[in-house]
Amino acid sequence: MADARHLIAITPEQPVADEGCKIEALLRAGWYRVHLRHPDASRVEMRDIIESVSQRYHDRLVLHGHFDLTCDFNLGGLHLNHRCPAAPALYSGPLSRSCHSIDEIAVADSMSYVTLSPIFDSISKSGYQAAFTPDTLRSLDKCDIPVIALGGISPEHFSRLDCYRFSGYAMLGAIPWIGTCEQVADFASHCVACNISHDNQ
Repeated sequence: MADARHLIAITPEQPVADEGCKIEALLRAGWYRVHLRHPDASRVEMRDIIESVSQRYHDRLVLHGHFDLTCDFNLGGLHLNHRCPAAPALYSGPLSRSCHSIDEIAVADSMSYVTLSPIFDSISKSGYQAAFTPDTLRSLDKCDIPVIALGGISPEHFSRLDCYRFSGYAMLGAIPWIGTCEQVADFASHCVACNISHDNQ
């Protein structure tokens, strides 16, 4: 039996109502990480979001900005991107990075994992279209670092990605962030069930 691939959630650009409850619903269902994106959030707003999540889940939260908050919380890592391309000098925890080409993956060997996007047309970003051919994705077999598929990913895509060497799936637009906590919990459980049943086939 193959191991289920990691499921990673990425928060939307703007904070949403009951965000802590929704993050907990995802992690309680068995998702691997939740990335706190929110590029325009202030340090105080980001702190408030972290504090709205039970401390038992803090080590599964990943920051996309305000990296100094790792001094105050036991978090699950930092995600490097064009806004925040480097970790603080004394940081020694897990790192991940956004990649948009196979060449970028090749120079990210110090990362715990990387995201590769866009795999499909984005759900959350208008005009952000799939950028990889099947031959390009097959070249992931040569990568030594775990690669997470990002961009337009939904549970319906799991079977289409099985032939490629992805270690997991990251989702943003498919998650019902503007729905209720119950809707997020149902979606989270559905994704986990799809992930497990697919890998058992």
